[in-house]
Amino acid sequence: MEWWNRFVSIGTSIRRLAQLGMWLVIVAAPAAAQPSCQPDWPLWRDFGKYFVEDSGRVVDASTPEQRSSSESQSYGMFFALVANDRVAFDRMWKWSIDNLGSGDLSQRLPAWNWGRDSDGHWRILDQNSASDADLWYVYSLLEAGRLWNEPAYTRQARMLLASIEAQELAELPGLGMMLLPGKDGFAHPEEKVWQLNPSYLPLPVLRRLELESPNGPWRQIAQNTVAMLEAVSPRGFAPDWITYQVARRPPSFVKRQARDAVGSYDAIRTYLWAGMTAPEDPAFGRVLSALDGMVDATRGQGRGMPPEIVDTITGHVKGTGPSGFSAALIPYFKAKGHAVLQRQQQARVENMLRESVMPERLRQGQPNYYDYVLSLFAMGWLDGLYRFKADGALSTSWGNTCRGTGN
Repeated sequence: MEWWNRFVSIGTSIRRLAQLGMWLVIVAAPAAAQPSCQPDWPLWRDFGKYFVEDSGRVVDASTPEQRSSSESQSYGMFFALVANDRVAFDRMWKWSIDNLGSGDLSQRLPAWNWGRDSDGHWRILDQNSASDADLWYVYSLLEAGRLWNEPAYTRQARMLLASIEAQELAELPGLGMMLLPGKDGFAHPEEKVWQLNPSYLPLPVLRRLELESPNGPWRQIAQNTVAMLEAVSPRGFAPDWITYQVARRPPSFVKRQARDAVGSYDAIRTYLWAGMTAPEDPAFGRVLSALDGMVDATRGQGRGMPPEIVDTITGHVKGTGPSGFSAALIPYFKAKGHAVLQRQQQARVENMLRESVMPERLRQGQPNYYDYVLSLFAMGWLDGLYRFKADGALSTSWGNTCRGTGN
C-alpha cells in the first residue's frame, strides 16, 4: 500500500497549496503556460541576461546593497508582458510576493526596498511602499489577465488595487482624491500639507484603473493629475516632488522642501508617460502643453542633450542628463512633432546600449539600471512593440496573432 500512501500524501499537499489561494503563481509547467510566439526584442533579452536572476529577482547592482525594488520588479513584469514572456513574468511576480510581500500580498502592499544589509543579510530594507510600483504591478497583472486569458492575474490585481485604495490615497482639501507616493510619511494633515510625486502618476495607467473600477477614485485622480501638472510646471518643466498645502488660502502647490520644484531623475519619467499617452486621450494635448519646456532646454544644451537638473520655477537648467533621459524624451519629442530632437535622442540611446554590453564595459560592472529601463520603455514603444489605448488598455505586437491571447 505504499503507492496509496504516496497518493494520499500528494493529494493532501495539493489541497494545502490550493488553500494559499490566488497568491501562488503557477510555474509548475511553464512550457504549457507559455503562449505560442514572442516578438524579437533583443533589448529585453539583454535585460534578462544582465539584470534578472533565475529566481525572478531584478537586480540594480550599482547600489551598495545590490538592491531590488518594487519598481524594478513591476517594470520587469511589464516588459515581460510586452515580450510575451510568461515564464519571466511569473518568476518576477513570485519573487515579489515571496520577498517584498513576505509570502502574501493579499492584504498588504509590497515593500519598496530589498537587498543586503550592513551585516550581509538579504532582507527587506524598508517596509514602506512605493505607489508608482504598486500601480505598475496592478496594471501589468490586469493586462496579463486579459491578454493571456488568466483570471488569477486579474484577481490578484484587484486585491492589490484594493490595498492601494485603502492605504495610499488621500482626500486633499480643495483638490480631491490623490495618490500619495507611499503609505507612510507623505501625508501630514495636522500641518495641512501633503507631498506628491508627479512621475508616479502615468496617465495611461490611471485610465486603465478607471476602466477596471469605473465607480472608484481613478477618474478623479486622473483629472487631478492633469490639473497638478498644469499648476506645478510654470516654465514647462515637471518637478520630482511638490508639496500641496491648505494652511494658507487658497490651497495650492508650493515649494516647501529643498527637493520641491527640482526636476531631475524622477521627473524625467513624466515626459515619457506624456509622450506615450494615446493621442485620443482627452488630456493628451493638455499634458504635452503643460510640459513644453524640455524642447528648448534640450535644443539649448548643444548637440541635443537634455539637462540633468531643472529649476521648475525659474527655468534654469544645469548639467547634462544621462542617456536614460534621452530615452525618456523619445516618445515626448515624437508626440510633439520634433523629429530632429527625437532622432538625436534615439542615436544617443542606441550608442549607449551598444557600448554598455561591450566586454570591456561589462568587466567594469552591470549596465546602468535606470538608463536601461527607461530605454526599454521608450525603444519598445518606438519600435511598435506596444501602445497604450485611450482607455489605458495595452495593445501589443503579438496580441492579435498568438494563440490563447486577447488584445
